[in-house]
Amino acid sequence: MNGPAGEFPAALAPDQEAAKPIEAERARVLLVDDDERNLLAVATVLEDLGEVVSARSGEEALRHLLKGEFAVILLDVYMPGMDGYEAAQIIRGREQTKGIPILFLSAVNKEAEHQLRGYSMGAVDYVFKPVDPVILRSKVAVFVDLFEKSREIERKARQEQALLDANLRANAERLRAEQELRRAEQRQAAIIQSLPMVLYLEPYDAHPRLPNYVSGDLEAITGFRYDEIAESPTIWADRLHPDDRNRVLAAIEARRKTGRSSIEYRWQCADGSYKHFLDQAVLLRDADRRPVEFAGTLTDISEQRSLESQLIQAQKMDAIGKLTGGIAHDFNNLLAAVIGGLTLIEKRAELGDEQRRILTMTKRAAEQGSELVRRLLAFARRQKLEPHAVEIASLREAVSDLLIHTLGGLVTIEWRVAEDVWSAFADQAQLELALLNLIINGRDAMPGGGTLTIAADNRQVSDEVLPGLAAGEYVRLAVTDEGTGISPEDLDKVMEPFFTTKDVGKGSGLGLSMVYGFAKQSGGAFRLASELGHGTNAELWLPRAPAHARSPKVEAGTDGPRPLSRKLRVLLVDDHAEVRCTTAAVLEDLGHSVVEAASGAEAIEALKSGDCDYDLMISDYAMPHLSGTDFLRKARELCHDVPALIITGYADAEAIKDRPEGIEVMLKPFTPHKLEAAIARACASHAEEG
Repeated sequence: MNGPAGEFPAALAPDQEAAKPIEAERARVLLVDDDERNLLAVATVLEDLGEVVSARSGEEALRHLLKGEFAVILLDVYMPGMDGYEAAQIIRGREQTKGIPILFLSAVNKEAEHQLRGYSMGAVDYVFKPVDPVILRSKVAVFVDLFEKSREIERKARQEQALLDANLRANAERLRAEQELRRAEQRQAAIIQSLPMVLYLEPYDAHPRLPNYVSGDLEAITGFRYDEIAESPTIWADRLHPDDRNRVLAAIEARRKTGRSSIEYRWQCADGSYKHFLDQAVLLRDADRRPVEFAGTLTDISEQRSLESQLIQAQKMDAIGKLTGGIAHDFNNLLAAVIGGLTLIEKRAELGDEQRRILTMTKRAAEQGSELVRRLLAFARRQKLEPHAVEIASLREAVSDLLIHTLGGLVTIEWRVAEDVWSAFADQAQLELALLNLIINGRDAMPGGGTLTIAADNRQVSDEVLPGLAAGEYVRLAVTDEGTGISPEDLDKVMEPFFTTKDVGKGSGLGLSMVYGFAKQSGGAFRLASELGHGTNAELWLPRAPAHARSPKVEAGTDGPRPLSRKLRVLLVDDHAEVRCTTAAVLEDLGHSVVEAASGAEAIEALKSGDCDYDLMISDYAMPHLSGTDFLRKARELCHDVPALIITGYADAEAIKDRPEGIEVMLKPFTPHKLEAAIARACASHAEEG
């Protein structure tokens, strides 16, 4: 709390104490005489002039001089031991006492020779015994008065110095406060200048709208200087987004009644782009409550809105991915039954050429459905990937071979691969498919031909430059075309399954969604930028392959175990009746005997009866009440030495990785050949463990 004007703050209390008047102490007179009677007589004469301190020898006098100051010293000349002359010489020789006046007391030696000796020893006067009280008092009073006046001068000097020091400190404190205030104002101005914000004051009756004061970097936010806006007062309303104009103008008019406003709108900056602004203001009034002006802030929230849009898009894609993964699981079950059934018909039935042609067409359609499901699983990030180090040079060769008969003569491919480009860590087959999809999309966007550029380079990411992309080292693959481009309205939708900008019958809408899902599942990101009439740039960011990762080498004779020659007794568990029946029929066609169970619980009850005479157990993964992994875990407790196999239409690796050791997972739909190979691997693996 501030004190009254003229007072010093509490921090200066010590100086205040120093500035107070100092109570004067009585002057002290040192009386030195070896005669007790002389001491008493002289002390009586001088007691009202000051405090008389008596000493009976020169040594005792010197001890008193060490303890404090004296106005005058009355020193007897003749004393036993140290006489007055010796004592005076010692007193004059000390720095602390050389300035004290000395009066010699003497009963003899009034000759000039002895007086001169006394003066040479430092005496200022002689008083002869017997002492005349009047003369003695007058002489001592002169020195006491001089001493007190000197003390008074010193006290006043100290007080003045204390006041001066306090004043200097107060001025220094005020100067520091002013400097700190200026620094705070400078910091505040710098902060405001660096923020995407403008502070303004706008007259209450301003029409058209124009502030009379602006603080902040208006030009950095809008692209216009204040004088440019002042020259065109209607510029604010003219550059409002057409979709926001009526709403914003109505809100500005309404704030004259409410006294406040908070409006979000889009405004066209000097470079032609639109930014999102949050415009907030409150009404200031004068002492008579009359409206004076609006004080407000204009904040650029474009980045915030962009991040919110990205978050919403990511959440939407995640929700669609979960839905798509569930659909793919059910669809895989249906396809497993269809393809298995068609295979059985083809093997068991006597068909004519026309019927066999129809059957072949049906199988091809079912297999195309299987490919569709794989793309759905890729988008949903549920496909089974086998990542390894992929050299970009080998990727270029593989993709170029696939495109020889695909692009046609109007489209030219230009590869721009950095010499030191790293190897990517990804599933090579899926990466080739993703890159092929992007290239074909680029070709379709250039019906009149053009150049398609494929670039590959290294990227070091220290911060999250793409949503969901962690810091690290990445290989960036970019496919750029010179085609028609994608409108801003469609750009956020093109990665959704089944959405396509192509004509009916020319696209399934799964190409970009598959690339997006593959990138996310591989630990990377997919970014798409496009402008109508100027082409599209699609970037696939994939993690750099770790040093220990190696490219797979295919060697002869490593296709896996050969089909079993012996026949097996198989326990088949699947809650989907059609798939179970078809799988059982395929197993029987392969020569195996099959015992079917509609659920894991039903199979466990059968095993509890003591029947463990099975060569193999095959279980679906996604079953109600008891999943395939839980069933096999319980089954292993009852029947220890039976190999097992899990089949599933929903390749959720995270959910299936906790399966019992040594159990392989096979994805639906599968062919009899794949099923037979999987059975052989399961039995061979179990034999090795045994």
